[in-house]
Amino acid sequence: MDQLSNLTLYATFFFALYFEVFMLVNFFEKRSSLKTEEARTLSVFPSITIIVPVFNEENTVTKTVFSLLKLDYPKDKLKIIIVDDGSTDRTPTVIKRFRSQRRVEIIRKSNGGKYTALNAGLAVTTTDLVGCLDADSFVPPDTLKKIIPYFENEKTMAVTPAIKIHRPDGFIRHVQSNEYNLGIFMKKCFSIIGAITVTPGPFSIFRKSVFDNLGLFREAHNTEDLEIAMRMQKNLYRITNAHTAVVYTTGPATLHQLYRQRVRWIQGFLSNTIDYRSVFFKREYGHLGLFALPAAIISIILFFVSIIMILRNVFNTIGNKIIEIQSVGLRWHWPKFEFDWFFLNTDSKVFLSIVLFSATIILIMYGRKISEKKTGLSIHTLYFPFVYAFLSIIWLSRAVYATAFSKETRWR
Repeated sequence: MDQLSNLTLYATFFFALYFEVFMLVNFFEKRSSLKTEEARTLSVFPSITIIVPVFNEENTVTKTVFSLLKLDYPKDKLKIIIVDDGSTDRTPTVIKRFRSQRRVEIIRKSNGGKYTALNAGLAVTTTDLVGCLDADSFVPPDTLKKIIPYFENEKTMAVTPAIKIHRPDGFIRHVQSNEYNLGIFMKKCFSIIGAITVTPGPFSIFRKSVFDNLGLFREAHNTEDLEIAMRMQKNLYRITNAHTAVVYTTGPATLHQLYRQRVRWIQGFLSNTIDYRSVFFKREYGHLGLFALPAAIISIILFFVSIIMILRNVFNTIGNKIIEIQSVGLRWHWPKFEFDWFFLNTDSKVFLSIVLFSATIILIMYGRKISEKKTGLSIHTLYFPFVYAFLSIIWLSRAVYATAFSKETRWR
């Protein structure tokens, strides 16, 4: 590698390790407070509405709604609104079975996108709190009781859950399962420093006053859950995370489905970040403006520069090999591998790679520990950093291209 390549690679290593160490330090500084959070019990039961936006979810919506009906929460305090956003499959027939439930209201409207379905539900919501549950997700009975105590702090305006893949049954879902465990840890760390940038569709809960004061959901580049969080942050509304409030989602089953989802997410993040660029480097927004958002953009830039440097060196190596073959001919031989117990590769890049890999594994394990109280290491966790890094190249490249040229993304 030439000097420029080395400089880029070391900058990437430094930034990645700095970010992970920063998160770990913040987590361990506040670790004792996590036990206090987990020990909270409900003293009051505020009224709450859960909106379930559905579009062609005939196979999953029944399980979603039943999980809400089984929530361990006073029945007179919980209302469920199912909003059918113009489904063309059997979804309208499937959800009819819930009409007999006194706590369930069904709204049917023409297709306008998820944000319009959420707004249709908000239009008839009169409760203290309001939340959303995507129709491909479901909640255990105790999840809501683990979220509500956070609202005893009057400054808390929204609470996000810990999202996990339900029973991962294939390679793609095992990759997502580890990614979500990593996300649980990162979301808690961002909560600690006040820098959460998304209130995900699977069971984020808000004070109704958020929408009364700031307005309804917006189309927001097909990422309304990200835009509302950015809008709240810009208005200095506190968003926190309930790390033990687990919500399960199915996750895409195929690489193509995962690709489309991640392109939409990343493009939505980039586009909304551009829309809220006034937050950057402003002291009033704390770690969000001074660290979290700049770090995200810098990481993307370093990622692409690193890829360019790697590809450059690959092509240079191939070119040199071609010149060698033209000069002395092709001399084929099997590569010789030797292992020496007395030799330790002290190359700094190898060492930094091992440290970065180990740190990533630790973050994944901590994500699982704080949400499930379980530890353990599986083969899926060990290969995750390599697979995810490769896959990220694909959807990150597409998302950056789509953002730069204002290409539209679709849900399906």
